[in-house]
Amino acid sequence: MDKKTNQELQALVEKATSGDKKALEELIASVQDIIFNLSLRMLGTFADSEDATQDIILKVITHLSSFRGESAFTTWVFRIAVNHLKNYKKHMFAHRPLSFEYYGDDIENGKTQDIPDLSQNVDKDILAEELKMSCTNVMLQCLDVESRCIFILGTMFKIDSRIAGDILGIAPEAYRQRLSRIRKKMADFLEQYCGEYGKGKCRCKDRVGYAIQNHRINPLQLDYTTAEEIPIQTMLDVKSAMEDADNLSQDFSFCKPYHSPERTKRLIQEFLASTQYSVIKNS
Repeated sequence: MDKKTNQELQALVEKATSGDKKALEELIASVQDIIFNLSLRMLGTFADSEDATQDIILKVITHLSSFRGESAFTTWVFRIAVNHLKNYKKHMFAHRPLSFEYYGDDIENGKTQDIPDLSQNVDKDILAEELKMSCTNVMLQCLDVESRCIFILGTMFKIDSRIAGDILGIAPEAYRQRLSRIRKKMADFLEQYCGEYGKGKCRCKDRVGYAIQNHRINPLQLDYTTAEEIPIQTMLDVKSAMEDADNLSQDFSFCKPYHSPERTKRLIQEFLASTQYSVIKNS
């Protein structure tokens, strides 16, 4: 997917709202990876993120005529997505909230010994990598929703504090201060407990059986290690932001962006090809 300029996106919006279906398809293709990756970090699992991505894209399409170009199109999409995800209650962790205390206790006291081989002949190194990506992503669920938004926008997408503050409805300075505190909290937890990103005793390879037994990873459905990783630059312009002044970026290398799963792309294409589109176009 080619990264489009704000002017190109604005032109596509105008064509799409005039009934140009190809322009709408291009427009959605330009933001679906942004929406999916934001959803994945906010909700914690691929399955929930795919469902939320479809919901958000539907909102983008149905509200497209309200876009006035007062901000960049991607900023407008971020605002819709963030507002949707902050109130999203259908994901797994909405009814099973996590905390750093719970996560730490599980690392310290989870019974990882004497578990039979549950790998189903999948290479243990692959399973360990799947667990590492899953665990660190689910760890974000230990943050409250607002803090999670701030962390993801600032750490993964490196959005300028003025734009991020506008998306979240807080002052840029307050956003920067909160981002710094949240990043330190995350880094401190990793340093204390995680042997992959810090000096803790937890090693993914030693916990593979425990994770499979507790349905945290599934050897027959490896979401992270089979997903196609992409550079963040292919989605939007990023730079060395002032929020990176705390030198913690290397601690959060697990925040990798991925292409939207093929099944999600197919569902979006099917929706755009359906008769529902004509109803939305004229709404």
